[in-house]
Amino acid sequence: MTRQKILITGASSGLGAGMAREFARRGRDLALCARRLSNLEELRAELLAAHPGITVAVRALDVDDHAAVPKVFQELRAELGGLDRVIVNAGIGKGAKIGTGRADANLATATTNFVSALAQAEAAMSIFRAQDAGHLVLISSMSAVRGLPGKKAAYAASKAGVTALGEGLAIELRGTPLKVTTVQPGFIATDMAAKAGDAKLVAPLDKGVNSMVAAIERESVRASVPEWPWRIMSFVMPLLPRPIMSKLS
Repeated sequence: MTRQKILITGASSGLGAGMAREFARRGRDLALCARRLSNLEELRAELLAAHPGITVAVRALDVDDHAAVPKVFQELRAELGGLDRVIVNAGIGKGAKIGTGRADANLATATTNFVSALAQAEAAMSIFRAQDAGHLVLISSMSAVRGLPGKKAAYAASKAGVTALGEGLAIELRGTPLKVTTVQPGFIATDMAAKAGDAKLVAPLDKGVNSMVAAIERESVRASVPEWPWRIMSFVMPLLPRPIMSKLS
């Protein structure tokens, strides 16, 4: 099935903008939202210049404004004439060791990455249940596979929540026209992820985005991307002793 009308949150930069470019190249109509409207407008101009046959709608949206999320999703749905797929991509990577006086950073990360992802899932699934069709995509992280120490603890926990949410929905909706995919990227060369990883494990942005889009198009229930080495790591990481995990982290 071709999902022609796709909404992406956090689309003003990084993985969100990269996915927008790849889906535009495939001729899809896009609804893009993020806090930075000027960046979205620049991206829309770029996409329409390269692919004049598509439609690109943009809206400013802070996903932490939970009341605004369903309103913006409905506005974008109306402008595109429908929604076939929603990619919940907006996220942040703040963090500090728990109990060191930076609770604000950890709470912000937990709110944006999980609570606001839930708000987006609620808005998307409301649309999909009403039309009895649609594909929800949750962008999680390989950090969801295993709890991580130090300043990564809150981030890993927030992404584990996203993965659990996707798994629960996939079980509930099995055998229905409503599909759910959870994507768990490893280190990909964005401003946020590249700073967190060993340079040897950081995939170029285009390779990372292409592997994410391929997994989304397959509508896999869960995908670790790029497949090498992260598919193997998804099985290995839960088995590693804690001292080794501490060194890897």
